[in-house]
This record gives sequence, C-alpha cells and structure tokens, in this order.
Amino acid sequence: MSVVLQKKPPFASVCGRFASIPLALLSAMLVGGIVFLLCGVDPIRAYLAMIDGAFGSAYAFSETVVKAMPLIFTGLAVSLAATMVLWNIGCEGQLVMGGIFAAGVALFGPQHLPQWSVLPLAVVSAAFGGALWAAVPGVLKAKLQVSEILTTLLLNYVAIIFMEHLYYGPWRDPAGYGFPGTAMIGESCRLARFSGTRLHGGLFIALALAAVLFFAVVRTKWGFRIRVCGQGPDAARYAGYDISRQTVLLMAISGAVAGLGGMAEVCGIHHRLQTGLAAGYGYDGIIVAFAARKNPLAVPVAALFLGAVMVGADRLQTSLGLPSAIGMVLEGTLLFGLLASDALAKFLPSIRFIKGEKQ
Repeated sequence: MSVVLQKKPPFASVCGRFASIPLALLSAMLVGGIVFLLCGVDPIRAYLAMIDGAFGSAYAFSETVVKAMPLIFTGLAVSLAATMVLWNIGCEGQLVMGGIFAAGVALFGPQHLPQWSVLPLAVVSAAFGGALWAAVPGVLKAKLQVSEILTTLLLNYVAIIFMEHLYYGPWRDPAGYGFPGTAMIGESCRLARFSGTRLHGGLFIALALAAVLFFAVVRTKWGFRIRVCGQGPDAARYAGYDISRQTVLLMAISGAVAGLGGMAEVCGIHHRLQTGLAAGYGYDGIIVAFAARKNPLAVPVAALFLGAVMVGADRLQTSLGLPSAIGMVLEGTLLFGLLASDALAKFLPSIRFIKGEKQ
C-alpha cells in the first residue's frame, strides 16, 4: 500500500468549501471582539446587542429582511456572472440604473396605460436598465478583452453621478422644499407592504429569482454552456460554443438581476429617487455571493446573515455608543476570512491510499 499526494477529490473539495464558512465566521468574530475590546466594550455584550437588534422583535426581524432584500438581488447577480468566471463588480451601478429606469416609468410613463400595467412596466424597465449598464462591460470583455472588473467598477461612479444629476436637476421635485429627490411615485407603481412593516413584494421576486437562476444554471443546457465557457474555454471552442456571445448575454442577465434590486428599493422602500439608493448594496453583494459559495439557493440565507450584521451594527450605535462602521469591519473580515479559508482548503493536499501499489 502506498501513499499518493494529489489534488483534492470532489468530495474533499466540497467539504473544504463548506468548512471555510464557519472558519470565516470565527475569524470575523475574533477580529470583531478585538475591536470591541479596544473600544472598551465587552465583546459578549456587544454581540448580544447585535443579535437583539437584528432578531429581538418581529419589527427588528422585518428590518433585517428589508436590509437583506437588495443584497439578495446583488448577490444573485454576482453569483450568476461568477458561474462563467466573470467578476461583476458593477452591481452598485446596475442597481442604481434599475432604480432610475423604474422611477422614470413611474414619474413620466405613458398616461394612457391602465393603472395595473405601470408596476410591471417599471419592473421590465428596471431589468432593461441594469442589463444595458452591464452589457457594455460584457461587449468590451468579449470583443477587446478589457477586464470586466475595471469597467464594471468604474461604471458604478458614472451611474451614481447620473442619478444625482437627475434628482438634483431635471427630475427634482419642485414642491420638495429644496430636498434633493424626485416627486413621490404613484400608488399604482408601489410594491405592496405587509403588516405595518417595510417588508414588501420585492421579497417574493428575489426568492423566485433565486430558484429560477439555480434551475437555469444547474438543470439547463444554457447553464452547462456557460459553465464550460468559464471553466474550460478551449473545450467550449472545440464544442462550437460562442464564448463572446455567452459573455455579453450573461453579463446582461446579471445586470438585469441587479437592476431589479434598484426597482425594489424605489418602488418598495423610498417611493422616489433620492439619496440612499446607492448604499453599497452592490459591493456587499460580493460578500453575499462568496458566503453562498456562488449557489443561488444559498444567496438568500447569506444575505439575511449580512443584513443582520448591518442592522445589529446600528443597534451598537444606539445602545452602546459605538460607531456603526464596526459593521463594515465585520463585513470586511468575513470576506477576507472566506478568501483565506478557500485558499487554505485549495492548497492542502489530500492523501489517498491505493491498494496493490508498492511504495
């Protein structure tokens, strides 16, 4: 019997990926505990305050879900693009463009349309806006091999500046007493809220998208094509797959998913275009995607956890007088923990015993 060192088999690889999640959580908690100690606060007391702020009451839990909803959209967008080894860092801008297109339809859409059609038109327009904003980096990647990381990242700032131009300028509410924002959208373009909370119908759209994208990636021929194009481009070319076409298409779909997140925020939360739409949800979606191991069905769970961290960090500010930026420290530590754990699991060799071979 001999001992052979080799790369990790599939089972060990899967176990390593799942084991990296608690390791990342532990590292984030340890770093967070050090930060709390430096601030003169008992870490256990701080974490209990965060848990109470996120899950201590029905209203607190509803606010955690509200915070998680845009993270589901952006996490799904990042996960979908990563299926083809494309890194969509522009979900922030795509979410903003989705919000702009949805607000545009709600404020200036055709007046002759029936009231029931306004919200579906806003949904479609938001998806189109996000897809358009992501298709540009997709074309540049497919035709000129320009890094999608740079182009999607830079387009975030263009989208945010364009949005600010609109609600500070031509779309500014004339009756807003100087407040930077558009007029309120009509009732026909608002997502329904539930039980006196800020929970709205965008949650069902997000969960449905997670199920549809999982099925599309895992169970369809298209999903197989994009996985082959990303992980084995030479094999994809040999099979006759058009990698350029798949790149543009996948980036556009990814952007459309992020754009729907902007629609959910405008039509479900703010009811206008204003400051607060670009709140970093696109960047947080990267953490959600990595924590979910790029699995669409796991994205809502990861988004809920990260939403709890955000809401819990706000409770630290009100109850213990700590800066809410501690939540950002925990988010960053979680991401680095995931990356470090993945790297460790990837390079640790596994040992397989093969019978009948001599040493």
